[in-house]
Amino acid sequence: MVTLVSAADARDCVMGDGESAFLDVREAGQFGEAHALLATPLPYSELEIRVRAMVPRLSTPCVVIDAGDGVSQRAAARLEGLGYSDVRVLDGGMPAWKDAGLTVYKGVNVPSKVFGELVEHDFHTESIGAEELHAMQARGEDLVVLDGRTPEEFNRMSIPQGISCPNAELGLRLEALLPSKDSLVVVNCAGRTRSIMGAQSLVELGVSNRVVALRNGTMGWRLAGYELESESPKSFPSELSQAQLQLGRDRGEALCAKHNLPRVDAQTVKSWFTDLERTVSLLDVRTAKEFDEHRLAGAQHAPGGQLVQATDQWVAVRGARIVLADSHLVRAAISALWMRAMGHEVYIMDDLTDWPTDDDDLPGFGGAAEFNRVPCLGADDLKHALSQGAVIADIRASAAYRKGHPFGAIWTIRPNLLDDLRGRSKVILLSDQDSIASLAAQDLSDAGFEVVGAMGKDSDVWAAAGVPPETSPQSPPDSERIDYLFFVHDRHAGNMEAAQAYLDWETGLVDQLDDRERAIFTSL
Repeated sequence: MVTLVSAADARDCVMGDGESAFLDVREAGQFGEAHALLATPLPYSELEIRVRAMVPRLSTPCVVIDAGDGVSQRAAARLEGLGYSDVRVLDGGMPAWKDAGLTVYKGVNVPSKVFGELVEHDFHTESIGAEELHAMQARGEDLVVLDGRTPEEFNRMSIPQGISCPNAELGLRLEALLPSKDSLVVVNCAGRTRSIMGAQSLVELGVSNRVVALRNGTMGWRLAGYELESESPKSFPSELSQAQLQLGRDRGEALCAKHNLPRVDAQTVKSWFTDLERTVSLLDVRTAKEFDEHRLAGAQHAPGGQLVQATDQWVAVRGARIVLADSHLVRAAISALWMRAMGHEVYIMDDLTDWPTDDDDLPGFGGAAEFNRVPCLGADDLKHALSQGAVIADIRASAAYRKGHPFGAIWTIRPNLLDDLRGRSKVILLSDQDSIASLAAQDLSDAGFEVVGAMGKDSDVWAAAGVPPETSPQSPPDSERIDYLFFVHDRHAGNMEAAQAYLDWETGLVDQLDDRERAIFTSL
């Protein structure tokens, strides 16, 4: 039996001692418009796919919040079906949270963004504006612009002359990127957080160069009237000399010693996986190449700079033991420094030689959830099912549906399936993820629908079944696109008003914190 709790009780649970997870099961658009500070976005449309990684221990107290529409009850039932034994539902959902007078935040990754603003305030992180950087480049001054975002973000848009080097890699790869030993180092991102955190990370690691953040990142560059580049090939080197690797390790060692950052060996971490009273999250902060070449059993890939920027994408359990794995130490060390200051219990594991590579060799690791694949229909079976009155339910992103979908298909999403398909009996699912289709099929089957099968994205198969593709630029209407976050959608698409509004939102986050929320973030 699921326990109903008030907003005040939910807040006490999440902010109290011990472990807890505050799971917001609304879709991305709903979450981004209004949510609690410590709520973890875990949409019902993909709940079972992600929850085991986010909340590994089944006895963790979990508080579930929805839009006051009953989705939490369905999510709680699914969680209990997976074995979670302490599931609580916030009675009344987000409306009840608001009615209780508790703070509501817009946007995503808010705890990390709040922390970035606090770091700039407390450390007086030096920054320069776009106009100053542009003038320095025009004069040919000795400087390097390092983009601390992911390589994918960098490829979409970057500052001219910029080089892709994700934040956690800066302390390891800086010397390989400097034009000279005296070069000014400018760190940028799209907005503010990673610019600040990347620059301050290098300062904390003791580099001798002057380091500054590019104020307001690529958005500030555009607001100043300058153009960005796209698909730049400039990136950090994947191979380093032994001297450069040693310098990175020395920086990590010095940071650990200065701040007493806790380090742990493989045997201890293995024992934590069998501890039924505590949660352990193993996060691999190395590059994607390193992660793929030497996988660690039970680990999520969480590149260090992005982990600090978006911690709630990997960890849902407040109070969990978080172990950062890094063969070169410095990336885990700087990530641990910041995550500890964000209120997390963090440990560093830098000797990976004794860690298993097969999940089956890690006692206590629950592994990923498995799903029954919905069989994909060929053209003949699809044509027959449609002749028998089956309806196509397109459960892809609303943007994909608008761009092109089978004629007559209904766009829907898992929380709304039963209402949107009311009066239908046979359903064909269109999804670009087998696991998403599996979850939708389970809900439909439990409610008495017949799920005939799934159809692929190949429009030639649609046409062979007599179903031409169609577009619908205005359907579903914006008001129904709960999977899409309009708050941030066009700040990178030339909408300067949206870019400025986003920057104003970031700088205003700290003022929203109440005393209890502010106390989460500790001083270094």
